[in-house]
Amino acid sequence: MYENRHQAPLSRSGFNQRLLRHFAVAMLLMLASLGGGMLGYHDFERLPWIDAFLNSAMLLGGMGPVNTPATENGKLFVGLFALYSGMIFLIAMAFVFAPILHRILHRFHWDDKA
Repeated sequence: MYENRHQAPLSRSGFNQRLLRHFAVAMLLMLASLGGGMLGYHDFERLPWIDAFLNSAMLLGGMGPVNTPATENGKLFVGLFALYSGMIFLIAMAFVFAPILHRILHRFHWDDKA
């Protein structure tokens, strides 16, 4: 997927396209997670869609839920979704920063004599 150290670094426009693709994957992951969270809140806690969106978005953003869960199944869902949200946030950031880190490391290790 990335060029190795014997290849020249990607052009600026190619790098920008790669960065946009990685950002798009991260956003799709976040949107899918938001949808799953909304379904869970709507099904387990019987929240209206707008409140399910708010709670899911707050958990995915690291702020915590707005409504306190009322049912046992809802509490279990919220706890698991909170753990999932933390991991998804880290994975999404890794997707976004991977091309940047690769470019920096590639600049230091590029073997232009090959």
